[in-house]
Amino acid sequence: MIKYSPIVALDVANLDQVNTILKQLDVNPRPMVKIGMEVFYHFGPRIVKHVQAMGFTVFLDLKLHDIPNTVERAARVIGALGVEMTTIHAAGGSEMLAASKRGLMQGAQEIGKAPAKLLAITQLTSIDDQILHNQQHIAISLQESVRNYAKLAESTGLDGVICSALEVPVIREVVSPDFLCITPGIRPNSAQNGDQKRVVTPNQAAKLGSNGIVIGRPITQSADPKFAYKQIAEEFKEEK
Repeated sequence: MIKYSPIVALDVANLDQVNTILKQLDVNPRPMVKIGMEVFYHFGPRIVKHVQAMGFTVFLDLKLHDIPNTVERAARVIGALGVEMTTIHAAGGSEMLAASKRGLMQGAQEIGKAPAKLLAITQLTSIDDQILHNQQHIAISLQESVRNYAKLAESTGLDGVICSALEVPVIREVVSPDFLCITPGIRPNSAQNGDQKRVVTPNQAAKLGSNGIVIGRPITQSADPKFAYKQIAEEFKEEK
């Protein structure tokens, strides 16, 4: 099974904070870094190039969700940035997912690189069954919703999904072994859950079969991000 080192979410406010954290993460190999909406909308594509120039691969988490033509054009731009992973909402449907895959491949061809791995957002880790039923008016269980989105993503040619580690076992029942499950909502035992609802520890994620964990504040807001990262990486390696 493919297993990535912990992916560090750069959910910070300014470029000085980005630079400080990246300089503190001088581990070998360097972790993949997640650039989300907050940082990307502030700095634009240049932040991707900046992080790449510092020796880090990039997971660009923009959660595309629009009509297929718009998504295909946006994905082409993302593909030409040379990022390692990117995201799209599975709720947009098969036509939109297929369009995003085409766009990524076109953009990657322009720069002569392999296309980014495209991951479908199933249900955000801030969603629970109550929100699913009372606000989204979805009658099935959260786990069934996530499993259905995973099947849709794989059938449309995507590389994997973003899901809670709690849902990885049920997803594994309906997808191929090389289908990726990348899991946010990770908190060490000593950390607060914050706005996450479906939360597990790094070790629990490993035991549940996660291919990679995404973790931000417990590292980026730590007094020693390098030490915090190494601790989490070691815990994720273990499956006992």
